[in-house]
Amino acid sequence: MGLVVGLDVGTQSVKLVAYDAQTRRVVSTHGHPLELIAGDDGSREQKAEWWIDAIRACFSKLDAASRAQVVAIGVSGQQHGFVPLDADGNVLAPAKLWCDTSTQRECDEITAAVGGAHRCVEIAGNPILAGYTASKLPWTRKHRPDVYAKLATILLPHDYVNFWLTGERWMEYGDASGTGWLDVRTRQWSSEMLKATDPDRDLSACLPPLVEADASFAIAAATADELGLPHDVRVSAGGGDNMMAAIGTGNVQAGVLSMSLGTSGTLFAFAEHAVVDDAGSWAAFCSSTGGWLPLICTMNCTIATESVAKAFNFSTRDGDAVMAGTLPGAAGLVMLPFFNGERTPDMPYARGSLHGMDLNNLTRANIYRAAMEGATYALRNGYDALLAAGLTFDAIRLTGGGSHSAAWRQMVADIFDLPVEVPLQAEGAAFGAALQALWALDHAKGGNADLAAIAREHVLIAPGLSTRPDAKNVAAYQGHYRQFLRHLDVARSFYANPPA
Repeated sequence: MGLVVGLDVGTQSVKLVAYDAQTRRVVSTHGHPLELIAGDDGSREQKAEWWIDAIRACFSKLDAASRAQVVAIGVSGQQHGFVPLDADGNVLAPAKLWCDTSTQRECDEITAAVGGAHRCVEIAGNPILAGYTASKLPWTRKHRPDVYAKLATILLPHDYVNFWLTGERWMEYGDASGTGWLDVRTRQWSSEMLKATDPDRDLSACLPPLVEADASFAIAAATADELGLPHDVRVSAGGGDNMMAAIGTGNVQAGVLSMSLGTSGTLFAFAEHAVVDDAGSWAAFCSSTGGWLPLICTMNCTIATESVAKAFNFSTRDGDAVMAGTLPGAAGLVMLPFFNGERTPDMPYARGSLHGMDLNNLTRANIYRAAMEGATYALRNGYDALLAAGLTFDAIRLTGGGSHSAAWRQMVADIFDLPVEVPLQAEGAAFGAALQALWALDHAKGGNADLAAIAREHVLIAPGLSTRPDAKNVAAYQGHYRQFLRHLDVARSFYANPPA
């Protein structure tokens, strides 16, 4: 059978998972860190070449015998990023990322051109929020006019990696639905949204063809040689990191709620039809499996705990020990962890803040706990919208870097009052990309494998990491969460407009 490889091109690092589907064993996992270009205006960018260098580094750590056994690759990528290419396939500028809030003015302009946020939802299923790809185009037109003039192809981060691997340009519906241009109900580009983005240019000419989730393409011979891979490797359609994490946590059938505690925090569930909220309380995305993926995204999750750990000069690996002995509510400290601005709730101009300080509670342990609680409360706030829509869930599948923390796993169980399960493969997005590659390879060979069946077979729950809510903590957190919501209400008003 050989090995399938999942690549996750994230914000902080690139991860590689090599999986033996026959023995159901991950034979190798490697990672390589990435830099981030951060501006005072809220801009967050990376050079696309950094992703490729990191992929090369990951494959170089995979032994030659394993590389020779690779039969398929799937790519997961951070959503919403904008990679501009010229007609020859050259990258024209650093990629503006999902966490870039410098384009809020352009979001407002696109929304106004369409006729308001409600109209955006009406015609495409989603409002135009800070971070979505659409607003990055008019920003580029204004601030990098030479780049915009040469623009021939619009790619998302995982699309660009696929382009490098195969020489082919395409998008799939899951990641495409995070641009703001795709009508998620019909799975077609919305001409009205594209026109609102640039009324003087046909942006559809810059968009690559859309392909189905089970599509795959041959790796380019030169790339295969460079990475030490066979020439018959297939590269699957891939998808956004949240879409791939859904596969990697077995969230490919209705009834499962997945939570990813990464740089951003996400909640998502599978649906067999488009799940659109008129108020835009969640992202009405497509999945990378042929279905849909209603999703809550907060822009600040592990970045909150990492920022506190950095300020107090310790590693988040030691975070559980640092906060040992603290209690729910962090002795009265409440953190609004909006270091990157925020998407859910829609507060692009917000900044992080710490409330309730006194002479006794201002310790690194309480502040670290307040950061973890604040990031979890923000996700709970989004979850409330899903509950209000009538959705119900029996358990949470937890993935992402935060899932490694026993304290965080218990906190999620207590704040959501739901059992928490942790898939055996912690790198949910990379593992999901590997499983999609396995599925697409079967279809490329004429098979008809069912992805849900593949997920049931290969997504295993880690023994000993599941946890259940503690009734005493559940009751305590109800009051602390209400206090968070009161501070949030004030912040909505305080950060309603850009700083002077």
